[in-house]
Amino acid sequence: MLSSILASFYERDIRKLIEEINLFKNEENLWKTHGSLKNSSGNLALHIIGGTNYLFGTVLAQTGYVRDRDQEFIRKGVPRKDLVTQLEELIPIINKTVKDLTPDQLEADYPLVFDGAKRSKSYLFVQLLTHLNYHLGQVNYLRRVLE
Repeated sequence: MLSSILASFYERDIRKLIEEINLFKNEENLWKTHGSLKNSSGNLALHIIGGTNYLFGTVLAQTGYVRDRDQEFIRKGVPRKDLVTQLEELIPIINKTVKDLTPDQLEADYPLVFDGAKRSKSYLFVQLLTHLNYHLGQVNYLRRVLE
C-alpha cells in the first residue's frame, strides 16, 4: 500500500538526515554556509523539523505544534543532540498520520491549500518527501565541502 511505502521512505530519509548531522566532525560547521547555499545544515534541519511538525502534526494529527517558519532560518547554535532528538520525534508523527491511510484517504483533499491549490494528501506527501530529499542533498554537500 502506498501509505506504508511513503511512511517507510520518510523514516529512511529522516534517518539519513540524522546520520548526516551526526557525521559533522565539527558541530560548529552545522551553522555555516558555502557558496550559493545560503542556508546552513542546522537551519535546513530546523526547516524540516518545523515544516513536518506543522504539515503532518498540526494539520493532520492535531498535535498543537505552532510553527515559526522565520526562526527555522534565523536560529543558530542549536545543539546537535537537540536537532537529532527533534528529527527522531518526526518518525512517529509521520507514521501516525500516513502509515495506515487507505487509498481513498490518501486521495482525499489535504485540509489546507498547498502549492497554490487544493491538493490531495498523496500529493502533499510526495511533494514533501522530494523536498526532504532536496534538503538532505544540500546537507550532504555542505558537510563534505566544509569538512
